Amino acid sequence: MGRPREFDVDEALETAMELFWRKGYEGTSLTDLTEGMGITKPSLYGVFGNKEALFLKALERYERTKMSFFHEALKEPKARVTAEKILRGFADAQTADKDPSGCMGINSALACSEAAADIQKCLIENRHRDEHELGKRFERAAQEGDLPPGHEPFDLARYIMTISQGTAIQAASGADRAALYRVIDMALQFWPEPAAEGS
Repeated sequence: MGRPREFDVDEALETAMELFWRKGYEGTSLTDLTEGMGITKPSLYGVFGNKEALFLKALERYERTKMSFFHEALKEPKARVTAEKILRGFADAQTADKDPSGCMGINSALACSEAAADIQKCLIENRHRDEHELGKRFERAAQEGDLPPGHEPFDLARYIMTISQGTAIQAASGADRAALYRVIDMALQFWPEPAAEGS
């Protein structure tokens, strides 16, 4: 019989997610992980694989829990509401009292060296995927008359995602939620509204 695991896998993964979120991928050492998770290196390797595999599991958890607002916002009937809920959702996640500041993906991607090129590539692909999904949502809005002609849906998606990345950097630098909300309110002033019926 194999030895039973002496730690809670779910709690250990939550801790790893928080460490990677706070310190970035390369800024988080194996010692940080094993001490924070309360496990030995053999246990880490045996359960999670190497550091890269652990990071990818932690990233999946982050997206499933902290970023769940994104796909919920895509279901909104109006494109402007979708954009606002995504921006405020990011700001809320970036400034939650019990979590690290900023965005786990942004914090990890910005500091990657060539040694972590695969991780950086994964993070960039994830951002492009989200941007594409948002672009498809805005494309549908254009077809439904919810966006005025002359506004490229995928450029609008890039605009929203660029603002969210900017608020992540601001949050990691100490900006609070109220400050990020003011930026979001300003950004949404430039949202292209469809012409009123009969005008």
